[in-house]
Amino acid sequence: EKPLILWINDGLMAVFFFLIGLELKREMLEGKLKNPADVILPGMAAVGGMVVPALIFVAFNWGLPSMSGWAIPAATDIAFALGILALVGTKAPTSLKVFLLTLAILDDLGAIVIIALFYTADLKLDYLFLALLPLAGLIWLNIKGAHRIAPAILLGTIMWFFVLKSGVHATLAGVITAFCIPLKDKWGKSPLHALEHGLTPYVLYLIVPIFAFANAGVVLTGLTLDQMLAPLPIGIALGLIVGKQLGVFGVTFVMVKAGLARMPTGANWLHIYGISCLAGIGFTMSLFIGGLSFADATLMNEVRIGVLSGSVISAILGYTALNVASKRQSAQPATPTVG
Repeated sequence: EKPLILWINDGLMAVFFFLIGLELKREMLEGKLKNPADVILPGMAAVGGMVVPALIFVAFNWGLPSMSGWAIPAATDIAFALGILALVGTKAPTSLKVFLLTLAILDDLGAIVIIALFYTADLKLDYLFLALLPLAGLIWLNIKGAHRIAPAILLGTIMWFFVLKSGVHATLAGVITAFCIPLKDKWGKSPLHALEHGLTPYVLYLIVPIFAFANAGVVLTGLTLDQMLAPLPIGIALGLIVGKQLGVFGVTFVMVKAGLARMPTGANWLHIYGISCLAGIGFTMSLFIGGLSFADATLMNEVRIGVLSGSVISAILGYTALNVASKRQSAQPATPTVG
């Protein structure tokens, strides 16, 4: 009896967030988020890349009903941003991928916190307490180092149902379930690695395209220039284009110049500018938060205009900057060695 769009946005996107949760846990335990020193620069850049776009959006939408969408330009789409960086190829320093990946992961973590705190409907505590039962089972499986994944998925699905009914956004159940998947089982194998590896192609090539197909369509009928230049789409587009650049590049510049962090190895300031542009590709995450912000079809159409235009322009600027930076770097003569 539920509309298909609900199954996509609350069901399939829970799987999307489940994969993000798996990536977060892996990075925290054995990856790029394990060493706090390596997280400081991209972490602060991620904070700047969330705060400044939100402030730009608020500046254009202050006092308007559209103010509730303040978090839309704060998001970064990991898959699309890394995809554009991959187009530059091996000409870009490897450290840039690490910097962008860490920044985007922390950005997604921030988006998860924002959804939990600001996009929760009327809270029904009885369902929330019921969700603690499967959560207890998940924690027990994690402590036990269970090898089989199926029981955890079953408990996670039950928790998803209770969380959905509680008023808290159901996709958060995906993240919580992911954090309860053991990194190592009692035989030393990794259920988390196996699940992440097996799930990634389905999320990237099936779930994300289905979500985009269902949510990204802009209705052009009756669309006027005034609607395209309304505070909502302009606030989103400028938040993604200008806000991300100012936030990410500005914070990185200040921290490096102040001696609080080191520049990524082999990178120059044009590389960093290109990465700050790629952080403005909101797409999947921005559209998702837009759907949580507005139920009105006209406002959602304006959200799509802002997200798509901001993301496309950011992608073009980022690719161009990274390509130029890499060509300039490769054209520089090698420093002669004294023998």
